[in-house]
Amino acid sequence: MAWTCDSLGKESEAANFYKKALANGLKEDRVGAMLGLGSTYRCLGEYEKSLKVLDQAVKEFPEDRSLTVFRALTYYNLGNPQESIRELLLQLLETTNDDSIKSYDRALRFYSNTLNQTWK
Repeated sequence: MAWTCDSLGKESEAANFYKKALANGLKEDRVGAMLGLGSTYRCLGEYEKSLKVLDQAVKEFPEDRSLTVFRALTYYNLGNPQESIRELLLQLLETTNDDSIKSYDRALRFYSNTLNQTWK
């Protein structure tokens, strides 16, 4: 029901269904419900709630890269573009098959942690 509400643009209603499902111990597709709730909170402008849900989801399901990508969107909305870009760069580097990107893996990993640093 939550996903139906989301697809109809009824995010507030969707959030309630996601919360109920998770509170009732949803096991099947828990990761999807957590991603849905975190993303829905972000769409509603409830960025701190979004981050809390997505942080928990990343802890529970560290192998699910989509959680980290959605969390990067929330970091951006929270005014933390450095963390957002860092997470997106790392996901790109860990998943790309593009040799022109992979050839800069070491440099991009370094820059992901030093986005605002300059050298003179």
